[in-house]
Amino acid sequence: MNPITESTTIPDLLRDVVTHIHDENTTFLLHKVKENWVEVSYKQVLDTADALSAYFLEMGIKKGDRLALIIENSVDWVLYDQGLQQIGAVNVSIYPTLSETEIEYILNDSGARAILVGNHFLFRKILKIANNCSDIQRIIPVFDDYEKYTKDKSLNAGVISFKDLIQEGKHVLDKFRSEIAIAREAILPSDLTSLIYTSGTTGTPKGVMLTHSNFVQNVKVCLEQIPVIDKNDLFLSFLPLSHVFERTATYHVCSAVGSKIAFAQSLELLAKNMAEVKPSVMSCVPRLLERIHDKAMKTGTSAGGIKAKIFLWAIATGKEYREVKETGKTPGIFLSISKAIAEKLVFSKIKEKTGGRLKFMISGGAALPKNVGEFFGNLGIKILEGFGLTETSPVMAVTEYHRQVYGTVGRIIPGIEVAIQDVESKELITVQTHNSFNENFECAEGEIIVRGHCVMKGYWNKPQETAEVIDKDGWFHTGDVGRYFKGNLQITDRIKNMLVNAYGKNIYPTPVENTYLKSSKIEQIFLIGDKREYVTAIIIPSREVLQETFHLNEEYFQEKDSFIRDQKILDWLNEDIRKYSNELAKFERMKSFLVKRNPFSIEEGEITPTMKAKRKVIERKYAGDIDEMYMHAVEND
Repeated sequence: MNPITESTTIPDLLRDVVTHIHDENTTFLLHKVKENWVEVSYKQVLDTADALSAYFLEMGIKKGDRLALIIENSVDWVLYDQGLQQIGAVNVSIYPTLSETEIEYILNDSGARAILVGNHFLFRKILKIANNCSDIQRIIPVFDDYEKYTKDKSLNAGVISFKDLIQEGKHVLDKFRSEIAIAREAILPSDLTSLIYTSGTTGTPKGVMLTHSNFVQNVKVCLEQIPVIDKNDLFLSFLPLSHVFERTATYHVCSAVGSKIAFAQSLELLAKNMAEVKPSVMSCVPRLLERIHDKAMKTGTSAGGIKAKIFLWAIATGKEYREVKETGKTPGIFLSISKAIAEKLVFSKIKEKTGGRLKFMISGGAALPKNVGEFFGNLGIKILEGFGLTETSPVMAVTEYHRQVYGTVGRIIPGIEVAIQDVESKELITVQTHNSFNENFECAEGEIIVRGHCVMKGYWNKPQETAEVIDKDGWFHTGDVGRYFKGNLQITDRIKNMLVNAYGKNIYPTPVENTYLKSSKIEQIFLIGDKREYVTAIIIPSREVLQETFHLNEEYFQEKDSFIRDQKILDWLNEDIRKYSNELAKFERMKSFLVKRNPFSIEEGEITPTMKAKRKVIERKYAGDIDEMYMHAVEND
């Protein structure tokens, strides 16, 4: 067992694994090279990290200096991070999808002295802004043929390939070996380990300052809450390591317990990679689970006849079996036999597509619709939900492995306090901890606030913004609205998302949107209704379902008009809108909608890298169409 203590730092984790858990030649990372999965041992990672540290020290990097990287998940990401962490440098992770302007701002704000670049496209981006970033001394492409892009450029920074950098580091390693060891021992848990820039849905990007203690203690208590993770697990990583969720839930957790990490090639190849590596654990986002749910339901019922009846019977049997187990009872013999038949005929085939070894999946980043969580539970695939923000490193609550309450994000982790504060009066409704857990406890909703080891050090160079979110009593104000339900934390929405209609009714969009997202016809939905008499929305239909239903070609989605006006398609969507509106209060029901031809995108500035809609941007961009929709709706009353 890895002895995580109050003094453990990020670079301690891997070294403690090879001391207490695995031989140094054991595989830690896997990545696909051409057609083969290549294994990388702990020794290879640690030796390369030492070479990188030596190069950085030769370059003059010292404790507290910032080193950036803009690269997809890969072995190189881990090597670079390990190399900078053990000399006390700070990881500045940049989302590969950000614009040149945003990248330039982050490099200048952080004062990053080097940047690792993951591919040719990103390298060309960096070259355009490099001379505007005065602190950058090294640009480090992970490929060798970079000179064709630099031969006509006059750059202030030096350029060296990652492979050459490692070789140069090896040449000077003996010179710096003792200095690396001294630097590693000098790192304090309170020292800064990472700057993760979060822009949220509005405003200038803010660098969230996270310490070694933030990450390590978050990992420690999450493992206490989910004790089934161990050295034999294999995680498949596809969510970006530049985001705090994947970094903690996969990279740091595996670094702590000795689990393997396989890096997926891409989202498009994820299903293929799952079948190949057969993961036992995965971190994921709700949208992926929704797509798996939709595809499984479609595949199971589309043939009709006896096959569809068997599929629906199996799902109903799984639901009955799950509900009996959740009450703490033992299923009867007939139900147990029925469940075994359902497993053989239906569930096993769905599980095969995930590799067949999944113990559980961890869902985060957004609320998982209750019906989707229940669907996976019916199949016998456990989905653990978690909740937190970049500023909370990130986990504040996570589902216990043995106790599932669908529609909630689980029990508060050990060592922190999570309170619910009345949005209007600012009075504390309740303060809960891990130890105060009561499976019957419920309370009114309000803003979720937190204090304890998970809370960030603050925003980099932004004391005023820090003071706005961390009050004088140390409470970090999340901006999320929630309550406690059956002892577990339940998220309602974001305060900034709240719509107040013309009659003063408060409407939280997320639960309403999730109700309509039950439709397999709908891919995304954006609710509108602030200061309006009634609710409308912008809907993005499922392209796959739309194309199959109306036999549309790709050119249809390239047309200039952002919105689909075809009445047949509008009527088709409206069938499900009317159906699911019955589950909502009258003032929450959608009265009209626009159908957007293509999804909201990061490139268009409509959503954040973590897929959250930028409300003001979207409403401003499509203001004319929205106003016209409301005008026509009034005319048709």
